[in-house]
Amino acid sequence: MNQQDLDPDSTTDVGDVTNTEEELIRECEEMWKDMEECQNKLSLIGTETLTDSNAQLSLLIMQVKCLTAELSQWQKKTPEIIPLTEDVLITLGKEEFQKLRQDLEMVLSTMESKNEKLKEDLEREQRWLDEQQQIMESLNVLHSELKNKVETFSESRIFNELKTKMLNVKEYKEKLLSTLGKFLEDHFPVPDRSVKKKKKNIQESTVQLITLHEMLEILINRLFDVPHDPYVKISDSFWPPYVELLLRNGIALRHPEDPTRIRLEAFHQ
Repeated sequence: MNQQDLDPDSTTDVGDVTNTEEELIRECEEMWKDMEECQNKLSLIGTETLTDSNAQLSLLIMQVKCLTAELSQWQKKTPEIIPLTEDVLITLGKEEFQKLRQDLEMVLSTMESKNEKLKEDLEREQRWLDEQQQIMESLNVLHSELKNKVETFSESRIFNELKTKMLNVKEYKEKLLSTLGKFLEDHFPVPDRSVKKKKKNIQESTVQLITLHEMLEILINRLFDVPHDPYVKISDSFWPPYVELLLRNGIALRHPEDPTRIRLEAFHQ
């Protein structure tokens, strides 16, 4: 009896399974027919020769159709609502924290590289600042030294230094004249003091001749005292051999218009 009671139900289940299989087979056959039709259409489209503009237009139309079909599919599809359970929330939180961690690590790496570059720039600027400070210190020391030197150079000190230099020059001049006089006395002796000379009135007179040293002193004093007219009249006290000696050696020059006047060569000019 139990077997008889279960038979109607089992018969019903078998019938349902059979109906479901038939529906699936029918749907597969319909889909296969649709695929064959699409294949035939594509083969026909492929054989047609299109221009560039028509080909681009056809491609755009096909892209529009594909996008439209995809849009319709997304519109028909109902979004799957994720249940906000504890496990789901934990998983989502972990994903968000992982993404945030990656972003923060990237930001940290970028900031570390920037900090390294800023550190290098700071060290370079610090070295430059130290060099400038050293230069400034050196300049300050030099300025202080120069300032002290300027303060010590008072007028009285400058006057004393110039006076000392003038005395040194005078001493050198006296020494030079003394050496020159000694040299002249040794190598150019004094001519005879008494020389008898006949004048136009046939009278005899005694002429006192001067030394070569004295002649040079007269010419030098004339050159510096009257620089605009340095010529000296050749007097009877000038011994002619000494005058000729000065003229021959270029020490003295004769006046271009008056041969009785001579001057010392301006060696200092």
